[in-house]
Amino acid sequence: MTKLKADEIAKRELLKKSKPYVYEKFMKYEEKVERGESIAILQFQYNYICNFRCTHCCIKKFQDIKNRRAFTIKDVKKLSRQADEMGLAEFVISGGEPMVFPDFDELVAAIDPKKFYIVSDTNGWFLDDKRAKHLKSIGVDKIQLSLDGLSAKDHDAFRRKQGSHERVMRAIDAAKNAGLNIIIQTVVWKDRVRSQELIDFLEFGKKKGVGIIISYAKPIGAWEGNFDILVNDDDLNYIRGLEKKYNVFTHLTPGYGIDLGCIAVKRMVSITKYGDVMPCPFIHISLGNVFKEPLKKIIDRGLRIGWFGTRYDTCLAAVDRRFIKEVEAKKLYGKPTPVPYTKVFTKKDFIKKPTFYNRAT
Repeated sequence: MTKLKADEIAKRELLKKSKPYVYEKFMKYEEKVERGESIAILQFQYNYICNFRCTHCCIKKFQDIKNRRAFTIKDVKKLSRQADEMGLAEFVISGGEPMVFPDFDELVAAIDPKKFYIVSDTNGWFLDDKRAKHLKSIGVDKIQLSLDGLSAKDHDAFRRKQGSHERVMRAIDAAKNAGLNIIIQTVVWKDRVRSQELIDFLEFGKKKGVGIIISYAKPIGAWEGNFDILVNDDDLNYIRGLEKKYNVFTHLTPGYGIDLGCIAVKRMVSITKYGDVMPCPFIHISLGNVFKEPLKKIIDRGLRIGWFGTRYDTCLAAVDRRFIKEVEAKKLYGKPTPVPYTKVFTKKDFIKKPTFYNRAT
């Protein structure tokens, strides 16, 4: 187990007081991974409605799906119960844009804030002081805000929404004022990764006292087949160096003192509006559907697929050229989304048991 930073220790203590049941689940995570079990965050794409049309949108294909069974609040309660029985502790409400969901409050209640740490993604457009205080009051713990450039011109162009930069800046202050935890998510691609603009961006986060999570660009969704955007392992090491100076992290950064490398299935799964469980938000493969099978059976199946049950110290969807070429490009491009695992993997892709955890010293 890696050494925890002071702010991580403080957050744990706060969680212990505010949500003791959730805290206890987090404290059992290392035992779970040592047994080869998933400690997945459930990134829940409850609805794909959105007020933006971003250039990099990774769920563009999902917005075109018609006439499929979709989640109801009753289904959410069942999913919550199964996740709790597995000892999982965190939901990220995603979409789409959660702040335009007409039943957002009912969704939070169905997940159950007493049993889970609840995060909501947002582009910030509708997040003002009043809304932020309301989110805090109904049990939302954290906001993950999207910001993709310090200048209004760059961010608004990237998000295709004039005035969106101004709204994000307002949303940052609103979340902080309401006592919500907050991180800023930003997309980084090849031309941005070593730029002065990114350094300035991290300095902004440092001055604001807000952590920044970097999401590496992937050749999927609206960027399907665009390999010029991809970073490489040297770029990952460069960002790891920046982590020593700034409060910046990626999905490869150890969390809760546990280092898992690529977190697909083992530390995160995405659940679509239509019940499909995917290895992560950027790998559009269905490992199974929760309307047909229990969540545990689906996640255990995912961990027996070599790509996900084995440790990789890189991002499969954004950096690993073999995965991108052999899986993404050959078996996913041009297919209805998500593609069933049976059409992607064969028996030789499965392993007897997960081997993803190496105890950090």
